[in-house]
Amino acid sequence: MKCYVIFSGAVFIMMAVYLKWCPGGRWLYNRKHKSFLDPQHQNALRREISMRHRDLVMFYQAFLWDVHVKPESPQMDVDANEANELDLYIPTEKKVPLGTLDCEDLLHLTAVDYIGSGFTKLVLKGSLSDGRSVALKSVHTEGNDVKQCVHLHGDHVGCHRLATYKLQKEVALLQILRHPGVIQLHGQCYHNTVGPDIRVTAMLELGTPLQMIQLLQTPWEERFKICLELVKLLHYLANSPMGSVALLDFQPRQFVLVDGSLKVTDMDDATTDELTCIRDEDCTLDFPSRTFVVKCSADGTCRGINERMNLYNAYRFFFTYLLPHASPPELKPLLLEIMNRTGDLHFTVNDTLDAFENVLNLYKSGNKQQNQQQHLKDYVVLDGYRINETADDFRCWPSYNHLGCLLSVHNAEEAAELCSNQLKCRKFVIGQQRTWTGRLLASFTGGSATLIPDKNSRVYIKVSSHSQE
Repeated sequence: MKCYVIFSGAVFIMMAVYLKWCPGGRWLYNRKHKSFLDPQHQNALRREISMRHRDLVMFYQAFLWDVHVKPESPQMDVDANEANELDLYIPTEKKVPLGTLDCEDLLHLTAVDYIGSGFTKLVLKGSLSDGRSVALKSVHTEGNDVKQCVHLHGDHVGCHRLATYKLQKEVALLQILRHPGVIQLHGQCYHNTVGPDIRVTAMLELGTPLQMIQLLQTPWEERFKICLELVKLLHYLANSPMGSVALLDFQPRQFVLVDGSLKVTDMDDATTDELTCIRDEDCTLDFPSRTFVVKCSADGTCRGINERMNLYNAYRFFFTYLLPHASPPELKPLLLEIMNRTGDLHFTVNDTLDAFENVLNLYKSGNKQQNQQQHLKDYVVLDGYRINETADDFRCWPSYNHLGCLLSVHNAEEAAELCSNQLKCRKFVIGQQRTWTGRLLASFTGGSATLIPDKNSRVYIKVSSHSQE
């Protein structure tokens, strides 16, 4: 099945390029599919296609004119007699950065492989002629989105156009929402005369799927980094050029890691609409285990509901699992407050970001409890050496190295305290490696190990262990 999907995706991409540049290909397609909005198609499908087209035009308006307020949706006639093939490729030459990829780059694509598929889209990866790897998104013709639509309306071409609009909406949003926490759009291949199955291919930076089970096995510092990056993203989405953006399908599977940093990669279900209301009860947020009511503002909208929806989803899908476990003892009260306040939605996104940055500053400062014992006096120091941290069976968890015990420390004193609290720990090594917070990486070992010359490292050996050796 995987091989079939890879082959089909590769064929679709190559056919798209062929049909784009081949006049005969364009003529054949236009003759076969001159217009999919014939009177025989059902009104419901036509209406949905037209409404989605209208929303897409709004996104392109925001992209082309750099609006910083939500643009008005253009009025569009949904009469089937006037709704013909709608070309939504908006020329954006003045807005596209140099080096943006297009259909021609797909001609040289190699090593095409399957990444995954979802309700609407198929995702492949491939290598460009310069060696870079990219992710390729296209409409998944065998996905449930298209299949359910065809089953309901009996119109494969119209249903594919509907799904294509979702992908185009995502492309438009990725052009507007520029942030380190949003996946980078490298380019797109689009042509209105290409067959519906291969109309649009989005080319994105390649990431690895977020695996929560693997994250739970990483040191707390790395898990905190993921949560902090998520909060920064939510802060941006709450104040984006489009207004407040809600991620309606907020799941860990919508995120990837790129060079260790969290990025949202699925934006087709994002919305800038906030509910209209007459009273507070109209502004209800329903979750499986909680229900919240947001105040109805004077202008008749549930202002802030998108922000709160994102924040609570961050709490239940990320904070709950990644923040408390194996956290530094001195930070536990602050982390508990974050958990309680976001879990009850008593924090705004601004409050949450401030709280996270406060935790980060305290963690980087090495703030410890008073009257901390001085442990370094129990160690002798050997400058210019290191040891193989995986040479014995000393392990700790969670560790940066799963074959040994590699932890981040503020200084040698903290490392000495950690080693002194472990009966089997006899030595630790500190070099020049640092984590993203600037903390040192210390490797802890037990038993005897051969010293290896290394001018950038020093070995700390317990006095009792040193006397025995």
